[in-house]
Amino acid sequence: MKLSDVQKRLQSPFPAHMVAWKAVAISKDRSRALLLAHIDARAVQDRLDAICPDHWEFSVEVIPGTPVPTVKGRLTVLGVSREDIGQAPDGDLSTLKAAASDALKRCAVHFGIGRYLYDLPRTWGDWDDTKRQPTHTPELPDWARPDHERTPGGAHLMQAMDQLRYELPEDLDLQREVYRHLKAALGSLHPDQQPPLGQPKNGHTGRAA
Repeated sequence: MKLSDVQKRLQSPFPAHMVAWKAVAISKDRSRALLLAHIDARAVQDRLDAICPDHWEFSVEVIPGTPVPTVKGRLTVLGVSREDIGQAPDGDLSTLKAAASDALKRCAVHFGIGRYLYDLPRTWGDWDDTKRQPTHTPELPDWARPDHERTPGGAHLMQAMDQLRYELPEDLDLQREVYRHLKAALGSLHPDQQPPLGQPKNGHTGRAA
């Protein structure tokens, strides 16, 4: 087994309940916060254990003389290693353990694990300052969810978008496959309103009477 064999599985979105939201800025009255999506280190470990349980390892090296606990992490997956720096946040969580968790997550991003979260826009939301969490969990878009959590047409759209990412194929059968996914997506998203591609909404064929 090579890294390229499991790359797509490593990069796949996590279930929505495993995505947490933290505040990177809070309003003066502490009722609103600018939210950033993230996963914890345990989610990374679970992903690696599920895909290549006997073929990954992680080590850290403490970096001395820094204002907050800081380590250099090294994650090796199927013989390929990636390194990155991890730092602990200020306050009660400022520990070497927190720095190691941060390093693991940063190293994992080099393998595509959780990288899609960086593409999510930061969003302002209501903030519960007592519980240190958003009042309502932000909704993730279809593309940031695993297949089984997407809306009825979402999975079809994702397949079509993946294909179109490399431009329309020259092969006629592949073009028909893209067409089929788009048609299924439109039908699933608007089953009562959307006619088949190429057919006018009034149901007529466009021929003269």
